[in-house]
Amino acid sequence: MKQELVSVLTGNTFAMGDAQGDMEAHPCAPIGLFSFDTRFLSRWVLTVDGERLQSLSRDDLTYFETRFVLVPGAASHYVDADVSVIRYRSLGETFHERIMVLNHAAEPVDFVVRMEIASDFADTAEIRHPAPRRPAATADPEHRELRIRYQRGRFTRETRVSSTAPVEVDQRGMTFRIRVDPNGAWHTDLHVRMIIQGAGERDLRADIEAHRKRVRQGMHDDLDRWRDQAPQLVAERQPLAAAYRQALTDLAALRYTPLAYAERVPVGGLPWAMTLYGRDALITCLETLPFTPELTPPTLRMLALLQGGQLDDYHDEEPGKILGELRYGEAAAFDEEPTALYYGAADTTPLFVVLLDEYERWSGDADLVRQLRHPARMALDWLTEYGDPYGDGYLRYQPRNTVNGLANQTWRNSPEAIVDRHGVEPPFPRATAELQGYAYDARIRGARLARECWNDPEYAERLEADAARLRERFNRDFWLPQRGYYALALTPDGEPVDALTSTLGHLLWSGIVEPERADSLAAHLCGPDLFSGWGVRTYAEGQRPYNPVGAHLGAVWPSDNALVAAGLRRYGYDAEAARIAAGVLEVAETLGGSVPEVIAGYPRRVTKYPVQLPAAGRPQSWASGGLLMLVAVMLGLRPCGDNLLVDPAIPAGYGRVELLDVPGRWGRADSYGRERDSGRRLRAGTRNAA
Repeated sequence: MKQELVSVLTGNTFAMGDAQGDMEAHPCAPIGLFSFDTRFLSRWVLTVDGERLQSLSRDDLTYFETRFVLVPGAASHYVDADVSVIRYRSLGETFHERIMVLNHAAEPVDFVVRMEIASDFADTAEIRHPAPRRPAATADPEHRELRIRYQRGRFTRETRVSSTAPVEVDQRGMTFRIRVDPNGAWHTDLHVRMIIQGAGERDLRADIEAHRKRVRQGMHDDLDRWRDQAPQLVAERQPLAAAYRQALTDLAALRYTPLAYAERVPVGGLPWAMTLYGRDALITCLETLPFTPELTPPTLRMLALLQGGQLDDYHDEEPGKILGELRYGEAAAFDEEPTALYYGAADTTPLFVVLLDEYERWSGDADLVRQLRHPARMALDWLTEYGDPYGDGYLRYQPRNTVNGLANQTWRNSPEAIVDRHGVEPPFPRATAELQGYAYDARIRGARLARECWNDPEYAERLEADAARLRERFNRDFWLPQRGYYALALTPDGEPVDALTSTLGHLLWSGIVEPERADSLAAHLCGPDLFSGWGVRTYAEGQRPYNPVGAHLGAVWPSDNALVAAGLRRYGYDAEAARIAAGVLEVAETLGGSVPEVIAGYPRRVTKYPVQLPAAGRPQSWASGGLLMLVAVMLGLRPCGDNLLVDPAIPAGYGRVELLDVPGRWGRADSYGRERDSGRRLRAGTRNAA
């Protein structure tokens, strides 16, 4: 759609409409009011005396509230308008809209204010082609309420719209016949409840204590508290501080409470991923440990609770496997899509162990590590028992669900993402390079947990031995000496898929790379084929499949770049990491607002401006988290026992950067750094505070 779309969101509930505040379902975008994968409003259109409204201004107050100032009629009427309308919209446990009509004339005026209301209860999975449904609409003028209900077996969804002002209610909306005094105002409050019913027709959303607590405390207080608990960034470069604050706000917006669970975890992001994705949540938590560590324990517990326990081809489930996606819509409920609990991800399982260990390093919370010992060991066992179908030590994936399962089960999950430099797809099962890095890292970290927290040194030794064998084998089989980088993947026959990609940075991040080969990887990552000027492309220019607007064939992802920069710093390439961090941070600074999930991979010298992709989500949890991780990479933050180590690599032009009250097992600590000065060592500092 070409028109501007405006949204408010909280958790996994969002409302998206046009610049006037109207919502009309459209096959090209998820327009309407959505919650738990169902559209509860597909039409929400305001008219005054039969005329649609035009926008004068809009104020985006917070992520969960906005205000529209409107007038009826065509643009030529704006200057002489005798009436204006203000729509204040907020989203919490209910959707709330206050409509205020202002009469600017010297005489009283009668108006007919009409809100057209409908719901198609479409599943987010079918927005482009909604299935025909016949919801039952019931007008209740006595209670000033319109109820729209859809039921299929035990799957029941209901929209209830109520008004605080007297109103005529019919099955298609609400009509207000009002008189407004000279220079006077009239208003009504419309409340929209989204009901998900379970046994006994209970509203399951209303049973969640965390939701009720959130309402009592107030969403403004919640947002203030979230920001106050995070470290304070003080930067000479003011746009950096603004981008940091926006990233924190986005992460606050993208927390939700799954049904039958009491804690908030991160959703993927607006608009298509407003639910729990295992990969997105794990990477977001890894990115944000120095800033918002409270995201991690509920995420780990939730994923442990939903860990695979059986062989189920339809849902790609295997014992020990960590969830890929959790959906609540109709298609999931009736298994028309395998997404109610979908395990089609090969990287979530090792990343679960990586996050558990990294969280303990930062927090010192050994109790959680002991509580999750069994799920962590099941995850580590899965690497060998199910993740290695050939028994050759490599983690591979092949969809069990060959009808509507995901073909590519890594973060590069688009159908055409895994190809060689000539565009040839390898057969299944596929052993991609970054999976081997994650598996290596998971075993090393699992060994530390076994030795220090689980009191199982024999298991630790076995994991370390497995990790050492994997590293040796990987550096032999994946290395392409004639090209100076690692293959993207191996075929089942052991042939390398010789594409040059950003995966090299993930390998550095995991620690699987031999140190003598890191020079070559750093040169490739910052060379013109991969580095666009805004960040590292997913797929290098100069190869046949390269496409600067292809999500995994040449576009630039902030989340990807955050791991790449962290990997470069791990191997001591400070200047290269700073260059990548600066590129991505300048995307956020240039565009303003939320950092997009992905931008085009055009060379910066050509476009002069970061080109956004229409399908890119914004905000996205791992994109916002990636921006925070880049701040941590710039400052070189690393836990070491009960101390926070700081080793800055601040890009040129950023001056002094301070991050105050960094939380961890040390309590709170301040860190600071300054950009490089005439090639001398970066000046750094840290101060611990109890």
